[in-house]
Amino acid sequence: MSALLSPKFKTKQTPAAVNAAAASFAVLTAKLDYMSADDVDAVRSAYRYADQAHLGQLRNSGEPYITHPIAVAQQCAEWKLDAQALMAALLHDAIEDCGVTKPELIERFGAPVAELVDGLTKLEKLEFNTREENQAESFRKMLLAMARDVRVILIKLADRTHNMRTLSNAPRTKWARISRETLDIYAPIAHRLGLNTTYRELQDLSFQHLHPWRYVTLTKALTKARGRRRDVIKRVQDEVETAFSKASLPMKISGREKTLYSIYCKMEEKHLSFAQVTDLYGFRVVVNDLTTCYTALGLLHQEYKPLPGKFKDYIAIPKINGYQSLHTTLIGPFGTVIEFQMRTDAMHVVAESGVAAHWLYKASDPNSVASQSLGTQWLQSLLDIQNETRDAAEFWDHVKIDLFPEAVYVFTPKSQIMAMPRNATMVDFAYAIHSDIGHRAVSAKVNGEQVPLRSELRNGDVIEIITAPVAKPNPGWLGFVRTGKARSKIRHYLKTMALTESQDLGEKMLTQSLRAEGIERLPEDDETNRTLWEKILRFSGNRSRADLLTDLGLGKRIASMVAKRIVTLLAETGQRPNALLMSLERYTEHDSVSQGSLLLDGSEGASVQFASCCKPIPGDGILGYLGRGEALVVHTDDCAVAKRLQYRDSERFIAVDWSEEPVRTFESSIMVTVTNGKGVLARVAVALAAAEADITQVNMGHERVEDATELRFGIEVRDRIHMASVLRNVKRTPSVLRVQRARPGAERV
Repeated sequence: MSALLSPKFKTKQTPAAVNAAAASFAVLTAKLDYMSADDVDAVRSAYRYADQAHLGQLRNSGEPYITHPIAVAQQCAEWKLDAQALMAALLHDAIEDCGVTKPELIERFGAPVAELVDGLTKLEKLEFNTREENQAESFRKMLLAMARDVRVILIKLADRTHNMRTLSNAPRTKWARISRETLDIYAPIAHRLGLNTTYRELQDLSFQHLHPWRYVTLTKALTKARGRRRDVIKRVQDEVETAFSKASLPMKISGREKTLYSIYCKMEEKHLSFAQVTDLYGFRVVVNDLTTCYTALGLLHQEYKPLPGKFKDYIAIPKINGYQSLHTTLIGPFGTVIEFQMRTDAMHVVAESGVAAHWLYKASDPNSVASQSLGTQWLQSLLDIQNETRDAAEFWDHVKIDLFPEAVYVFTPKSQIMAMPRNATMVDFAYAIHSDIGHRAVSAKVNGEQVPLRSELRNGDVIEIITAPVAKPNPGWLGFVRTGKARSKIRHYLKTMALTESQDLGEKMLTQSLRAEGIERLPEDDETNRTLWEKILRFSGNRSRADLLTDLGLGKRIASMVAKRIVTLLAETGQRPNALLMSLERYTEHDSVSQGSLLLDGSEGASVQFASCCKPIPGDGILGYLGRGEALVVHTDDCAVAKRLQYRDSERFIAVDWSEEPVRTFESSIMVTVTNGKGVLARVAVALAAAEADITQVNMGHERVEDATELRFGIEVRDRIHMASVLRNVKRTPSVLRVQRARPGAERV
């Protein structure tokens, strides 16, 4: 916000402040000719209120502070924004700098104006751990307000543009920080929304204050080059006008020059000198209709030779921000490289003003719906991301990913064109179509050929996503997805699944503890037991039954304590424990029924983890450790790590046992000592495969190879019986000296 430039209030007026004509409302009046008299009066009332609120405040230049809100409103008026937006532009610093409250603005100017101002106000009054966290939360608030009402970001960009124009008056120590923030955040947002004029100006102003010496040097070089090529440019313009006149095609032609910042970036990226940058100049040809754009292209290609590979049709396939034009690069007189852009008047308005073009169209034709959808897809995606990401820094990370799209254009099997950010993958594409497609994706086809989901999209590919009803997002996807939408959807799904699985585990644990206390089942959450559950939740401090069960599954509550409380409350209603059930549950150990233990079959998901230190498999004696806020971790009963935890934290261990029919294989490790020789590793691998053990990892160590070597294999087996079969099979392999399961207490075979 403009507080970046706000000085401490000064009491002494300067001549510049006294005589500042810019502080007058008359400066703004001339730009309000598209408004009704009532709207102009409403804007004038906001000006008077802002003028009074900022009375006595000066900018660093010595001018009255009100000159800044007026300048912001002027820019908004050039975009033909409505009266509410201009009122908010005049009042945008009132809450932050003048102590005005949001309710006061609602009472005086109405809720819509107050909401716009509130969306622009930074969160100075909140305490954050770091400046970065403060900034992230501020941008989250601003961007969400922007997603609900795009006028917020238009006012914000007008505000930042004026601040950058006057940045030279601020202390030099602020230049780098403000310019870098503008380059990293505001210029990309302007580009994302199609505000190309503002985008180019913000880039050049940031460059001017980040690298003043380089800016001056390039300015001088460009001025000299402009003088040398003036005759060439004039000749090209005359020849093009003559060619169009002969063809009886009306058009408007104007010259355009590369911005200093884009020249500087090109020199940096391609390691060029200024003299080696050839495409400094271009022309924009504006014609009456779409068909004439392509006719104009043909005329230009007859007049000058085109450079191969330098033609782009952004009319048939618009950019993500709505930009449409034909681009071609031609060889002009004396070998001068010149770019031409062909577009209609409507395309030109959108190209320069982006989402602001909606109000420009609205001013000339209230019934027009042209350009209303510009940027709305991205703005809506901000709300989607926010629904699944409450952390401000994480939200801002997602948004920054989407600010630099450099689009790749691909097709769905039904020939619909989709624009995706460069380096986006098949998973990004799946989530761009629909969240359910992303969640259920198992593979992809590119032009009919199967490819991995991590494959990157390429221009012109036809993409088909293969789904399966039982599929679900893989946490590994987070390592390669590129779009904020895909990343936030995957994280939200994984968090939701983890909580659901923890709730199921918590219910099993509480039911087990209740059976040990003589209560056969957990009371239902129904009308009959409402009073009981209210008392239980008051005891545990949870808001709902689901929260309590989730906390039990995560280890934040002890199931036995909650069970004892439930038994006490049930006793008050006359329900007594079943003595027979209590004795069965407490004194039956390792029985086939195993009623006293939590049964595991491998389907528990993220709520149950099998310890990596001992890697238990079905048939091992096991016990469960319930860490605080973590999943239930299962160890073997002879694991040294588990024994240390038991000594220190015994009350957090619960009885667990294997189900009779586990539903999947389990990871384990074996150590194989072999004599060195050709093909030994292959023979061991064949033996493992013959025993139906999947190899997940092979480690040969880093020691120098000697007569004998130890190989460590990560394998997946069904149970101890399967493991014994694997060990026997490997032991019979030639060159194998010894094989053992790599875990505490494992016996050598």
